[in-house]
Amino acid sequence: FCTRTSRDLAEKIANHYGQELGKINFQQFSDGEFEPVLDQSVRGGRVFLIGSTFPPADNLLELLLMIDAAKRASAKSITVVIPYFGLARQDRKDKPRAPIGAKLVANLLTAAGATRIMTIDLHADQIQGFFEIPVDHLYASTIFVDHIKSLNLDNLTIASPDMGGAKRAKNYAGYLSAEVVIAYKERKKANVVEEMFLIGDVKDRNVILIDDMIDTAGTLCKAAEILMKNGAKSVRAMATHAVLSGKAYENIENSQISEVIVTDTIPVKSELSSKIKVLSCAALFADVMKMVHEHKSISDKFII
Repeated sequence: FCTRTSRDLAEKIANHYGQELGKINFQQFSDGEFEPVLDQSVRGGRVFLIGSTFPPADNLLELLLMIDAAKRASAKSITVVIPYFGLARQDRKDKPRAPIGAKLVANLLTAAGATRIMTIDLHADQIQGFFEIPVDHLYASTIFVDHIKSLNLDNLTIASPDMGGAKRAKNYAGYLSAEVVIAYKERKKANVVEEMFLIGDVKDRNVILIDDMIDTAGTLCKAAEILMKNGAKSVRAMATHAVLSGKAYENIENSQISEVIVTDTIPVKSELSSKIKVLSCAALFADVMKMVHEHKSISDKFII
């Protein structure tokens, strides 16, 4: 079964899995309240509920209601597939009187009745520890690495647009036998980059920026500008989650980035920018879902 805003991805997953999507009847009230009702029996079975929890909060609430519905319909196992785990940037208390949103969402999912979580490229790995139920944390590297190889770029360098992604960039670089550079940024407030500095040499090199998400694309565009100023031959960007809020599409189109490769964990309006290419994560999720259902190891799905 799937939430309404994740239907396109869920249909691809179901197609790869070889199973039709379950039927859900959504009742909508005039004040905006809604009620998802599972339209077929799930008694004693394993249920997969697919839904990304990007804003608005209705997407999270809809998923929670579906979990509750499956639990009350006597499903034996409820695996919640969350391609994009919303509120993941609130993974710690980084200022006084701030919430830890990611932990709250973990509590809500567990309280609703989820027995297993499946997601891809969490903003922070430690979010897995917020759950007291099993978490299958997948990585888009299994999708991106093949695409990078298909580009046949010489003098390849992997770059991180910030210090937080340095480990990810280093892992990619190690696997691809490439060099690695890091862009160091300073922020005064969210979504606004004040200054950025480059650590490493990119002269005459083809650079690929690796990140877990693109929000306003301000950081990526600024990083691309600095990379090109320092002599890079070309700059591409890869990110799992295409949040693309605010002027993101405009920023990307007007940037020095030649191509932006993302996955379909969040619906993408790729027609708004000729530079955006979408790779589907449906086959990866379908394969892992089948392995989980058949109690098989999923370790061979982890490249980096």
